[in-house]
Amino acid sequence: MPQTTAEELRPRIALTLGDPAGIGPELAVRLLATPGNLDRAEVHVLSDAAEFKAVAGEFGADVRVADVATPGHAVLVGSDLSGRPVARRTVSREAGERVMSDLRKALSLYQAGTVDAIMFTPLNKASLHLAGMHEEDELRWFAKNLDYTGTTSELNFVPGLVTSRVTSHIPLKDVAARINAGSVLAAIRLLDDVIKGSGIEAPRLAVCALNPHAGENGQFGREEIDHIGPGIEAARAEGIDASGPYPCDTVFIKARDGHFDGVVTMYHDQGQIAMKLMGFDRGVTVQGGLPVPIATPSHGTAFEIVGKRIAHLGPTQHAYDLAVALGRRVRQQRG
Repeated sequence: MPQTTAEELRPRIALTLGDPAGIGPELAVRLLATPGNLDRAEVHVLSDAAEFKAVAGEFGADVRVADVATPGHAVLVGSDLSGRPVARRTVSREAGERVMSDLRKALSLYQAGTVDAIMFTPLNKASLHLAGMHEEDELRWFAKNLDYTGTTSELNFVPGLVTSRVTSHIPLKDVAARINAGSVLAAIRLLDDVIKGSGIEAPRLAVCALNPHAGENGQFGREEIDHIGPGIEAARAEGIDASGPYPCDTVFIKARDGHFDGVVTMYHDQGQIAMKLMGFDRGVTVQGGLPVPIATPSHGTAFEIVGKRIAHLGPTQHAYDLAVALGRRVRQQRG
């Protein structure tokens, strides 16, 4: 049986420049200029030669490029909106249209078998909405464009810990109505599967309560009794090591100290505040549940530092590391 070569196992990553009004282009070129990164993956950049040369020159990034896959080079695959003027440091329809166009092309590259994973640098949701994205967030937009109807959840990574969410980008007043045993079980299953895929055979998962003090036996709300607890029990019946519900003001202390590999949260800020305190300079978001691995740094477009060459590369590097690992898994599965 023929042996798989190292070159055949190199994942192929589609990389967008993110929102052109923000720090995304800077982060992308600096990532590619970091020694060793282009040796680990075949990176397909959604930019043309003129645009890429201008961005790399502005930020002093020395990146070798090619039109076809070449070791140690980034592959420029173009963008339908390269060269279109976009105002920097501001929200705009033009910025959102560039982002959506590039993400659609990245999805098409995956569907064609050209790439194994997607990575994008920071986006701005206000610009996306001006450009016509009406979904709650880009995760639901990805699912719609892929015609995917399975369970999805944003997954947030810091070294040693992953979180999933039962609800995400919705108003707090709507959170309780979205929590039921089925939605809790789905978030637990997804988190368990993703952590297993990262190499941990038996993930230890904690599940957050919704109410203060985990509801105090119903005094502060019944969600823990009626919905969250039954969802946990259903997961345990499937062999998943899930426990809780735990008060969210203490569970991350145990997680930080290594007692859990993952935490299921009930809403966006319940997990994000803790994760950003634990590792803002390393935080990554993965669009969990989709058929294609998609990773991005967890921070925003940072208009206030655009062009100053001070954007922190840590989260972008960590997102790339995850995209490489997840993309390699896809390439192995594809054969």
